[in-house]
Amino acid sequence: MRFLMLYRPADSKNSEAGVPPSQEEMAEMGKFIEEMTKTGVLLATEGCQPSSKGALVRSARGKVTVTDGPFTEAKELIAGFALVQVKSKDEAVELAKRFLKVAGDGESEIRQVYEATDVGPCRVDNQG
Repeated sequence: MRFLMLYRPADSKNSEAGVPPSQEEMAEMGKFIEEMTKTGVLLATEGCQPSSKGALVRSARGKVTVTDGPFTEAKELIAGFALVQVKSKDEAVELAKRFLKVAGDGESEIRQVYEATDVGPCRVDNQG
């Protein structure tokens, strides 16, 4: 099973100000990432730039709007993500707990990613 793990820091001021983590924090996170990579659990991970460098694209009733950052709901900002391959949601929860011990206060939203087998067979017909 693959899970997308979204990280929202409790205090997004540093993240929004573009303040990078300290060298010590980076080293500790680096060890955690290396361990997860070696075990084959971690498929991808990245931190996000401040929302001031992003945009929000919305579609409603056929109308598309684009809003440049920064976004007003700073407490909901995603500061990073990881894509992991584990055997169960419980295992993903345990990884999130370990991650938060390294990252500090905040929350990690865990969402299972659809697999091809979850949506049934898909037939591609390239004829005519």
